[in-house]
Amino acid sequence: MAEQEVIKHTKAVYKIWNSKNHDFWHKVKEFIIEIFIIVFAITLSIWFHSWSEHKHEQEDVKDFLIGLRQDLQHDMLEMKSDEISYVMQGKIFTYLVKLKMNEKVNEDTLNNYREFILNTTALNPNNGRFEGFKSSGKITNIEDKFLQNSILDLYQEDIPVLLSSTNSYIERKKRLDEFIIKNRKRLTDSTSNFNEILVIDECRNINRALASTEEILNRYENCIKKMELIISKINEEYGVIKEEK
Repeated sequence: MAEQEVIKHTKAVYKIWNSKNHDFWHKVKEFIIEIFIIVFAITLSIWFHSWSEHKHEQEDVKDFLIGLRQDLQHDMLEMKSDEISYVMQGKIFTYLVKLKMNEKVNEDTLNNYREFILNTTALNPNNGRFEGFKSSGKITNIEDKFLQNSILDLYQEDIPVLLSSTNSYIERKKRLDEFIIKNRKRLTDSTSNFNEILVIDECRNINRALASTEEILNRYENCIKKMELIISKINEEYGVIKEEK
């Protein structure tokens, strides 16, 4: 519409300037009026286009943040479960390290914690939505710069640091698993020397490294707090969805 107005008034300017029915000053007056109309139409067109584009960008931002909130809520549930696992792993390996020479492993304690000796725990973050939004160059469209920076910090700093810690822990777990497989022997058809292996010096040295889970737990907590902050900011902007309560 604005383009049609510009064309129409441009033709009017040409017609007025070349008209032989009006004197010079009348032409100047009409010329200025038509130029003003053209400038106004162009300015209005640019403003409307910018407004429409901004509106569309903010709709994309809203869709992203609403979806991100769901991703974070899912990840927080997994993280809290992971934290429990690492607390239990810390306890059993601390117990094994504190055993005195020739002291036998308590059978009940071992049975209660057996799964935490051999199993590994790792976070699988839901970061696909974030990576897609960032790679499209839209992350800077989030107008709340504190929220924008918090999201970037979480996915580019906090979570990678956490994964670095858990990956290192899992590598130590693999060493323990390899040592157990290498040295495990059957004593009867239903028993093995598993308990004895756990207190061998070489195994004890691995257990000592596995007993310390404080760094991992601190990094989980840091991520959870950052996620809670981000969710709180999203809720402030768009409200709390009833289904998420």
